[in-house]
This record gives sequence, C-alpha cells and structure tokens, in this order.
Amino acid sequence: MAERLNVSPSTISRALQNHPSIGKKMTAEVHKLAKKLGYYPNSVASNLRRNKTNVIGVIIPRIDRYYQSSAISGIEEVASKAGYYVIIFQSNNSYEREKENARMLLASQADGIIACLALETNNYDHLAVFKENNIPLVFFDRVCYEIETHKVIIDDFGAAVKATEHLISIGCRRIAHIAGNQKMAIFRDRLRGYQETLKKNNIPLEEELICFTEDLSSEEGDAATQKFIEMQVPPDGIFCSNDPCAIGVIQKIKKAGLSVPNNIAVVGFGNTPTSLIIEPALTTIDDHAFEMGQAAARMVIRQIEESQENVDSETIIIQNDLIIRDSTLK
Repeated sequence: MAERLNVSPSTISRALQNHPSIGKKMTAEVHKLAKKLGYYPNSVASNLRRNKTNVIGVIIPRIDRYYQSSAISGIEEVASKAGYYVIIFQSNNSYEREKENARMLLASQADGIIACLALETNNYDHLAVFKENNIPLVFFDRVCYEIETHKVIIDDFGAAVKATEHLISIGCRRIAHIAGNQKMAIFRDRLRGYQETLKKNNIPLEEELICFTEDLSSEEGDAATQKFIEMQVPPDGIFCSNDPCAIGVIQKIKKAGLSVPNNIAVVGFGNTPTSLIIEPALTTIDDHAFEMGQAAARMVIRQIEESQENVDSETIIIQNDLIIRDSTLK
C-alpha cells in the first residue's frame, strides 16, 4: 500500500488509525485502498507493541447458571463499547480448573481479570499473581477478601432480611431456610440474615429448619422439602438461597398434595426466567446480575486505562429488590 500511494509505511499505519497528523484526503485514500485490497490492520500485533492486548479475562464457575450468564452479558456490553474483547473461562466450581484458567490468562497477557470464585477454592495464590504482576483484578459475587483488590457484590445479608421479613409479614412463624455452601461468604451472609431476622421478631431459631446444600440444585431443594414435610410440624414458609432450589421446593410441595402458598410459602433468590414460568410464580430476590457485570467491567477498564496500581481497593454494592409473586400471596 505504501508503494501504491508513494508514501512511507508509517504514514499508512497512522492513516489507518485516523491519526490527526495525517490529512483527511490521504486518510480517505488509504482507507479506500485498504478496503479494495481487503486489508485489515493487525490489531493484536499493534497492541503488543504498545504492551496492551485489549483483552479482559473472565473466570466464572458455571456459564449455564442464569446469574453468571447475565453477569457476562453485562461485562461484554461495557467491554465492547470500550474497545475490549472478552475471553471467558469456566472453572466448573473446581479449584484446580480455576488455577489452570488463571495460568492461561496470565500467559495470554490479558489486560485485566474479572473473577467469580469456584466453590472449591480456599487458596488464592493463583489469583494473587495478577496483583503481583500489576494486572488489574476485580472480583464479583463470590469474592476473595484475602486479596486487597476491587470487588462488586450485593448486600446478601440485607436481601435475606427482606426475604425473611416478607414471610413473617404474611403470617409465617415456622420458617425454614435452604442454605448454600457455607465456604462462600454470600451464602453465610444469607443464612445470617435469615437467623438475625427471626431473632429480631422473637421467632425461635430451630436448627432442624436449616438444610445445607452443596450447589443449591433443584434436586437438593426436592430432598430438603421431603425432610421438612415429614416433620411433625412442617414449616409454613421456606426461604431458599437460589431460584433453582426454590423451584425444586415448589414442585415437591405440589407433588405432596400441599398448596403453595397456603400450606407453605416459598421465596427464592436470583429472579431467573424460570421463576416466572413455575406455577405458582416465585417470589424472589432480584440480584441485578447484569448490572453487577457492567460495574465489574467498568471497574477493571478504569484500572487498565488509568494505571491505578496504587489506588485503595474499592467495593461496589449493587442494590437488590424483593419481587413479590404468587408463591407468597396467601
């Protein structure tokens, strides 16, 4: 192209980047010839010369979960508008796989990392490496407090308080809780919110009404509900730590010939599409996963572009809402 237009290669390069030092006429001629020749700039090579790849790496536990896929959509929307590509790695809740994900992202020279921890993760050395190499790192939802870095979370404790208070407000006095894996702070906070709300309302806290799960699947919701309805005095309300589990709960209650909500009211967490499809429609916490992804992307891009290596870590708390539907409308 340089020979065809009788200019230097550097002029061609600057024109393709619409550099102001090149006149509008020459820039237009270069773009016209590039289009005719089917030429596209090698952005990867250009970025590497500038020690920048324009790539953001994302590590998530499971892409098939609505919450995490929604967060990814939020990340990609913000990243794309800012000129960044997103590479997604799935840990499948495995610590070893998460370590491998981190190693691959470090090798690929990603400009920044956004991560949501695997359930198995209890050592964070593989993630601390990013900080040690001055690569911006942002955690969202399942976060690590051992690494001093930026985080995006929701108020899980406050959300659990809203859910439990709602069950109390409709007359429930024997409220069960199906809890998530207690290795994760988000599920510990949801359990704590439930417990503190019962105490605040002078409702006895009964350990038999708390069921712990591994991954809050609908099957685990089914099994927990079987245990609850076999009690001499079954619960009249159940707060579940996610929607898939709550849907398993509703299905089991109905199979047992009981009514939701007249016999047992149910509240979920996540506001997934299936929460509207299930009959009755599920009362749930909307955790605004899409907005959480957007916030995490903005945070990591700001660090990349402003080189905020020495800025104190910041935590953004995304607001949540209780969406009241038929599963609690007695």
